[in-house]
Amino acid sequence: MYPGESIPTQPEVAALPDPLVPLAAVGGRLRTLGGSATTASRYAGRPASSAAPRPTSARAAEVTEVTGTTEVNGITEVTDPQTLADPGVPRWAVTSAAEAFAGAVAHGIPVRRSWDIAEAHRLLAGGWRGDLAAAAAYVHGLPEPPMRAEIDHAGTLFDEFADDPPSQATSDSDHATELLATIADVAKRQRKLLAKLGPRCVATAYSESAAAVLALELARDGLPVDRRVAESLIATHAGPRPRDAAHVEAIRRERDDAVLRHVPGRRVDLRQPADVKELLAGVGIDVPTTRAWVLEPYRQSHPVVDAFLRWRKDERIATTYGYRWLDEHVGPDGRLRGAWTACDGAAGRMTAQNGLHNLPAGLRRAVVAEPGFVFVRADLGQIEPRVLAAVSGDRAFAAATQADDLYAPVAATLHVERAVAKIAVLAAMYGQRSGAAGEALRGLERAFPTAMGVLDEAYAVGVHGGELRTFGGRLIRVGVPAVGTVEEATRAQREHDAARGRYARNALIQGSAAELFKAWAVTVRHAIRPLGATIVLCLHDELLIHAPEPEADRVAAAVHESLRSSAYHWLGSEQVRFVADVSVITCWADAKG
Repeated sequence: MYPGESIPTQPEVAALPDPLVPLAAVGGRLRTLGGSATTASRYAGRPASSAAPRPTSARAAEVTEVTGTTEVNGITEVTDPQTLADPGVPRWAVTSAAEAFAGAVAHGIPVRRSWDIAEAHRLLAGGWRGDLAAAAAYVHGLPEPPMRAEIDHAGTLFDEFADDPPSQATSDSDHATELLATIADVAKRQRKLLAKLGPRCVATAYSESAAAVLALELARDGLPVDRRVAESLIATHAGPRPRDAAHVEAIRRERDDAVLRHVPGRRVDLRQPADVKELLAGVGIDVPTTRAWVLEPYRQSHPVVDAFLRWRKDERIATTYGYRWLDEHVGPDGRLRGAWTACDGAAGRMTAQNGLHNLPAGLRRAVVAEPGFVFVRADLGQIEPRVLAAVSGDRAFAAATQADDLYAPVAATLHVERAVAKIAVLAAMYGQRSGAAGEALRGLERAFPTAMGVLDEAYAVGVHGGELRTFGGRLIRVGVPAVGTVEEATRAQREHDAARGRYARNALIQGSAAELFKAWAVTVRHAIRPLGATIVLCLHDELLIHAPEPEADRVAAAVHESLRSSAYHWLGSEQVRFVADVSVITCWADAKG
């Protein structure tokens, strides 16, 4: 299943000649095939020994004392890491950014152009696996091999694909030659396969590769955190820093007592949902689950509900984002760091560890720009319905995206209030096709049949356990249905199939939105570097940029222009308008929305 193409595109966007040069870290050094440096220099129009401009940062200068390349036995060693940042060279084809570029990124080298085999494989084959063995098997039409480690503790990057015994006394250069030849072959075959899916898919592989480099930079730079403010906020929710295990238990009991005092004589474990349901039933509140959105309407029914909801927030900070979290993950330089990935293995969203993607709202007050800097915060507005307009190619729905508020023209078309139009659009993408907005949903089907048809098609694929691809070509595997046909299914099985259909519908939109977001993010990354600004957080549809205060307005302008540019190249036209809410703040908690 592939989205409609009613809106014209520009196939030449991703079809430009762009040589791929294999690169790998072998024996702790970056190496490419002999002659690749010459190929790169011809492409750039200058001698192979020409070096890129020197960086101004001290940590980057540490690795640029030696320039040029050295060729031995047909293998060229890249001795000047600045080559990786040179906009004039072809794309470096690598097994993964983490394997090839980690050292360069750690020293501040802004890797410019790459083809990440792991990310391209995740596009083509779906899922999380991205090792070279799996990618090589896929491009040659072979079964996926068993998982095998591609990096050993000695720094060797290549295991033989099959179960053949290791070669006898293979030299380092022979080993590198074999690896680099495989990288070159796999990368070129991947690009051909993606080009068959459509030129947009090749462009997606480019941006996904750049996002993998951005992930390394995010892990390196970290998120600015004011430790003093963080300590104070944690104390507000979790109590004082405990002295010992006994003090930990005392604070825990005190936190529990703030809830249990509203139900005298009852002692239950607030950490067990079944016990909490029983406690609530005892005061006349019967709920199916203890999720916050279920309990929220009962806040005024009994004081124990409000106390429990407050307790849950405090408990989360105390157990997950408390003093231990602060000590382990916020460095002496006041930066919260964690590993990032460019793809979650499902719909393709970026992921992060150590709370970077799940920081409680109560702790955002501690995310503060450093002296002389500000945050430029940008959030894509109404991104998912706008992506639906792009994915479906629905011209009428695309026309609605020209408004700052997409829901206003939709409401006018349906002759309903804006709030009803919004509920209907969101329900069409993510919820049930019935309920309070049922009539508005039927109006959507009449007014925007192409957009609604794409959602229906994705739903049907999910129900029947099929596969679909996002706008940028990522394969989404939904799974097999519980029974042969929906008609034969039991009620439980039908509900399971319906849930799978909703998942497919969601994945199509959210996965495509993730592709646009990453294309935007990597475009911003490039645009703001000359201004001394860096992206420090990618959160769903939001960018947080740490920028020198005097450059804030220029960074904000670059963010808007990057969205216009990346959206145009992603879609191939300007018929769908994408917007971003951009603000300049000093503390993340001050952001609107």
